[in-house]
Amino acid sequence: MALWPRSSRGQAIGALALTAVLALSGCGGGSGGGSTSATTGGDTAAGGAKLVHPGKLTTCTNIPYEPFQFKDKDGKIVGFDVDIVDLVAKKLGVQQEIVDIDFAVIKSGAAMATGKCDVAAAGMTITPERKQNITFSEPYFDATQALLAKKGTGAKSLEDVKAKGLKLGAQASTTGLDYVKKQGLDPTEYADSAKELLALQAGQADVIVQDLPVVLTWLKKPEIADKFEMIASLDTGEQYGIGLKKNADPVLLKTINDTITQAKSDGTYEKIFVKWFGKKPGELG
Repeated sequence: MALWPRSSRGQAIGALALTAVLALSGCGGGSGGGSTSATTGGDTAAGGAKLVHPGKLTTCTNIPYEPFQFKDKDGKIVGFDVDIVDLVAKKLGVQQEIVDIDFAVIKSGAAMATGKCDVAAAGMTITPERKQNITFSEPYFDATQALLAKKGTGAKSLEDVKAKGLKLGAQASTTGLDYVKKQGLDPTEYADSAKELLALQAGQADVIVQDLPVVLTWLKKPEIADKFEMIASLDTGEQYGIGLKKNADPVLLKTINDTITQAKSDGTYEKIFVKWFGKKPGELG
């Protein structure tokens, strides 16, 4: 989220992080009814990794962001990111527990800094600004952006969107938002991807910018594909990383990186990729 991964950061990050730290105890809830305590732990898992809660690898994310993380028909949180972090949890000999909170709290680093979670896996793009407050794993996903528009706009690019005076929407606190702003556009911001899509469907926006895999997932649904189309992909050169607190536990960080490396080398990563995207890595377009 994008996301990257998906943000107007700079000087505002410090203030946002402080605000989030003060308010964090009231944010979110776990997928398994886990604790929402913001106190840091010291419990260790296999190999000596320090965890916030014993027997759990607590993951902060922002839902919905299909296919990276979302609730299935039974209410269970599933997705590409969930499966990747499950590999880490298995290596640590613990269970993953997911906490759903606002993305701004995640990308500011406050969620990890206050012990709300051990890691963040939220389609989060690695950026220099975010590195000021977050330790990132090695990249686990190559990302890019796309434009989804109602059919018949005649637009094929951001330049067309601007020239035609089309209403553009973007998800708040994302690199997609940052990208279009840098291109001279002033999009309406929506709190999450679901609200962004709803705005497009309601005619509040003519075009929206969102991570390519999310757009492709939306277009698999007939009610979306009948009325909307992807008009352009934007090669932004982004990569997603799993986030940890600044100066993270080196054992936990190494475990995550080793798990990603092993999954890519033994075919597990490709299997998970095909499961959620229907194509092999490098074939999304």
